[in-house]
Amino acid sequence: MPDTIDRIYRYPVKSMAGEEIAATFITERGLLGDRAYALVDKALNRVAPTRSWATALFRYHPKFVSEPELETLSPAVRIDSPDGEQMQTADGSADRQLSAALGRDLTLMPSAPSGLLMEFPAGTLGGKMESATEAPLAGASPVGTFFDYACVHLITTGTLDGLSKLYPQGNFDVRRFRANFVVQSDGEPFSENSWLGRTLAIGDEVLLKVSIPVPRCVNTTLPQDGLPHDPGILRTLAQHNRCDLGDLGRLPCAGVYADIVRTGMVRRSDAVRCIN
Repeated sequence: MPDTIDRIYRYPVKSMAGEEIAATFITERGLLGDRAYALVDKALNRVAPTRSWATALFRYHPKFVSEPELETLSPAVRIDSPDGEQMQTADGSADRQLSAALGRDLTLMPSAPSGLLMEFPAGTLGGKMESATEAPLAGASPVGTFFDYACVHLITTGTLDGLSKLYPQGNFDVRRFRANFVVQSDGEPFSENSWLGRTLAIGDEVLLKVSIPVPRCVNTTLPQDGLPHDPGILRTLAQHNRCDLGDLGRLPCAGVYADIVRTGMVRRSDAVRCIN
């Protein structure tokens, strides 16, 4: 059977829970509405790191008040907290309540300021980093975006199913991996690695150029709604799919990043195929 789009996810606020959608428009800056906001410590010029003091963010659920449009890339968002409180970006209540909950002066921003950094605590990438380090955000994405690296992130069902067989005690729910597209595939686990450097056609319009495997960090092990803390998730990846990422070394990976070659609509069940 041909590969198809099985599920589509966007994340209105970076590091918070995502939402599954049936269709999306791919702009030059990624899925419309994806990572429209991020929580920023302006004094340190850092995004809130779910790898350390901001782990609770996975349990916050953001929702757009109205659907994003090309003319308004960051419409107002309502956020439901784990204890049932509601907050809004439109009236500033989100900044106040999130700052109080996390014990820092934080701001939900619709565009990344110059030089914004993300922090990697010691041991983050499969134990590779022996000491804490920092890196610029959105290394291969347009200026002002909040992606860790590239605009689009894909993972296959073959990889998720294969990981479940390698570590049956673990729950490899796709929420642990925060992908945009889950591709229904009968291929072997980590078959995405074969897409590197190739162009993917999705549906009738969109073209993506696959760039690098997605390196995985302790975020995959963290608890969120219905998912327990489980270090075995990252350990399994480290044992079975380490990829050479140049200066970073051989890191545990699952899924791939892609750059946008041609924009357009993507819908659930669209065909996914390599065209070169």
